[in-house]
Amino acid sequence: MSRVAKYPVKLPNGVEAKLDGDKLTVKGSKGQLELTVHQDVVITLEEGQMSFTQSDAAKNWAMVGTTRALVNNMVSGVSEGFTKSLEINGVGYRAQAKGQTINLTLGFSHPVDYELPASVTAETPKNTVIVLTSADKQALGQVAAEIRSFRPPEPYKGKGIRYSDEVVRRKEAKKK
Repeated sequence: MSRVAKYPVKLPNGVEAKLDGDKLTVKGSKGQLELTVHQDVVITLEEGQMSFTQSDAAKNWAMVGTTRALVNNMVSGVSEGFTKSLEINGVGYRAQAKGQTINLTLGFSHPVDYELPASVTAETPKNTVIVLTSADKQALGQVAAEIRSFRPPEPYKGKGIRYSDEVVRRKEAKKK
C-alpha cells in the first residue's frame, strides 16, 4: 500500500489554495490551476498545508494518493513551473517558435505547424532545440508527446525528435 497520501502538501509563500465544494483552485505567480476532487477524498486546509483523508464510507485509498500527487504537482507548477526540452536530430530538420505556433521542418514534403494550447509556451534557443514551459504538468507532457510523435527517433541513425534526457538505443546496420 502506498503511503503518499499520509504526507501533507505544504503551500509555499505566494501560493493560495481555495476549496469550494468539490473544486480545488490553486493560485500562484505562474498562474492558476483547478482540479475537481473525487467524492471519496476529503481535503483539509490548515496553516499553510493541505491534508488528505478518505471519507468514512469509502475504501478508495488509492484515489486519495492520486489526488495528493495531483495537488502537489499543481502547487509546484504554480510556484515554480515545469519545463521539458526536445532535441531534433537529422539533416535539414529544424524548428521555429512564433507565438503559440511551432513550425517544424522534419523531412516531409510539407512543413508541420503545431498550435500550442494557451497554458503552454515554447521557445527555440537553437533551431534544433525546443523548450516547452507550463504550470500544468499534464498539459506540458501531452504537448511534448504530440510534438515527438511527428517524427520519433529511429534506431539506426537516431534521426527524429527526442526528449533531451532520452537515450535512443541504436541498432547495428545490416552486414554482408
